[in-house]
Amino acid sequence: MAQRWQTVRRWAGRAFKIGALAALAAGLVYWFRFSPLAATVHRVESGDIVAEVMGTGTLEARYKSSISPKISGRLHQVLADQGDRVQAGQVLLKLDDADLKQQVEMAEATVAGVQAALVRLEADRKRAAAVLTQAESEAARTTKLTETHASSAADLDKAREALAIARAGVSRADAALAEGQQQVVISEKTLAYHQARLADTVVTAPIDGLIVLRSRDPGDIAVPGNPVLNLVATDELWITAWVDETEMSRLAQGQPARVVFRSEPERDYQGEVSRIGRQTDRETREFVVDVRVLELPRNWAVGQRAEVYIQTALKRSVPVLPAEAIRWHDRQSGVYVRQGQRAAWRAVTLGLSGREIVEVVSGVASGDWVVIPAGVPDTALEGRRIAVP
Repeated sequence: MAQRWQTVRRWAGRAFKIGALAALAAGLVYWFRFSPLAATVHRVESGDIVAEVMGTGTLEARYKSSISPKISGRLHQVLADQGDRVQAGQVLLKLDDADLKQQVEMAEATVAGVQAALVRLEADRKRAAAVLTQAESEAARTTKLTETHASSAADLDKAREALAIARAGVSRADAALAEGQQQVVISEKTLAYHQARLADTVVTAPIDGLIVLRSRDPGDIAVPGNPVLNLVATDELWITAWVDETEMSRLAQGQPARVVFRSEPERDYQGEVSRIGRQTDRETREFVVDVRVLELPRNWAVGQRAEVYIQTALKRSVPVLPAEAIRWHDRQSGVYVRQGQRAAWRAVTLGLSGREIVEVVSGVASGDWVVIPAGVPDTALEGRRIAVP
């Protein structure tokens, strides 16, 4: 009797466990299949959508210049500072020119001296020419007299000798005059060289623009190629942005763009594509696109970072959905639509993709309600009841 009772108790315990497991399984099935799922729903509506290509870069000036002197020297004056707007031809800096002024004065004195010497040489040439003329006349007269035996052969020889000497004198005067003229040319070129060096002590702005950096002060030594000031033209500033090479076929000059400076992430500034690079970086597989900024922030700086969003396509009044509503099953895009109180999978065909929305070409229409669950696997959505807050 006791043994039978133990057997009954054993089977009763097993039945209880089996019943508990069955109840738990039934509860789980109910929970996952029949209990309402907290989710949000979004109504498919018609709207405008913009397709964009994004790039990151820095603000640069199309025309810029590093201001440095052509010659080395000590800075005497720096007449512009960063933040100053300057005009082409405006004096920006001066070098100490005391030594160069002395060199110019010495060169001017040399020019005056050789010019005076040239005047003397020209006078000597005229005198030698006059002597030659006289010697020629005397030689001709003596020759005639000799022919009539009115003068001796000795007199003729003397006349011819005087003529040869006169001709040699003219040759010497011509050579001296040519050398004097050459000395004038050399001295004038030397003077021009020193004057040019003196002029190089004054440096002017090559273009209209804005001084963005000053790196030297009066008393510093300035050398060619080492900038004292950095000047940029403000009539055309652009973002030199790096864009992935896969987007190259979608870009063209003149496309509108949005520029978002990191100093003002909440605001868009209008721009347009000015230039597209023709060389891709072999490491990053990106290429440069220059986007002209049509409007600048109140405070800006060359080199500051910004993102550009280049508009490549625009469609108006098409069905759109939030990008988070799109689900993928076996490479097929789709959404969960609300049918009654439950979610049902529906394949859709997508069109343009914007920043936060996508175009739905087919599968749903304006007025349909799409389920956007949070934190639930896609496989658990089919047929689930939806609890909309």
